[in-house]
Amino acid sequence: MKVIALANQKGGVGKTTTTINLGASLAVLEKRVLIIDADPQANASSGLGLDVQSLDKTIYECIVENLDPKQAVVQTSVKNLDVLPSHIDLVGAEIELLDAENREQIMKKMLVQLKDDYDYVLIDCSPSLGLITVNALTAADSVIIPVQCEYFALEGISKLLNTVKIIKTKLNPSLTIEGFLLTMFDQRLRLSNQIMSEMRQHFNELVFNTVICRNVKLSEAPSHGVPSVLYDASSKGSQNYLELASEVIKKNEK
Repeated sequence: MKVIALANQKGGVGKTTTTINLGASLAVLEKRVLIIDADPQANASSGLGLDVQSLDKTIYECIVENLDPKQAVVQTSVKNLDVLPSHIDLVGAEIELLDAENREQIMKKMLVQLKDDYDYVLIDCSPSLGLITVNALTAADSVIIPVQCEYFALEGISKLLNTVKIIKTKLNPSLTIEGFLLTMFDQRLRLSNQIMSEMRQHFNELVFNTVICRNVKLSEAPSHGVPSVLYDASSKGSQNYLELASEVIKKNEK
């Protein structure tokens, strides 16, 4: 089981879109996938068609009350794709865990119970670098960093890399960077192309070959509660995420 966190403390870079669509694409390619929604906004949960308000078992109960995660996992409309949903209560979890021992390791311990059930676990992190995100990075084998092809894209990265370095040193020595993923790419814009070449120059093979283009279908799909690959499989966005999934699989089966 490979655990990949999707993190960037800059909001609006396509983290949740990537979590949902990469997860669905891996599932379409016959991998067993679990998405963990570790963001109190619960956008990954609602984007997969769950009515977040009506759930009584979520990641919150697993982290704070030690609930067996298998009891909170929900099947989605995509075959092979499950989700461990989130809830606004998760905001309070950080405070409730302040005195817990090994509080950074809670999610890691929770995932042990699922290790035979999935090929890939994707954790959608919130944009804040709080305790829940630290838990996600401590539980993960690697991290995918979505980078928006826009003006301020590069300034958040050094902060995040610093966080990854600290977690590697203190909590999770085996954490690696799975890759930087360029999102919201528009080839007509000079800026998009500029950011792409800067990223490739700077991070070389750490940047995925696949680039996620700006695509209306990608932004429409969540309001229908389905991943893009179910909403419109032939759209550019769906194709991009299927390519990304193939790239991730190839990289991990080497």
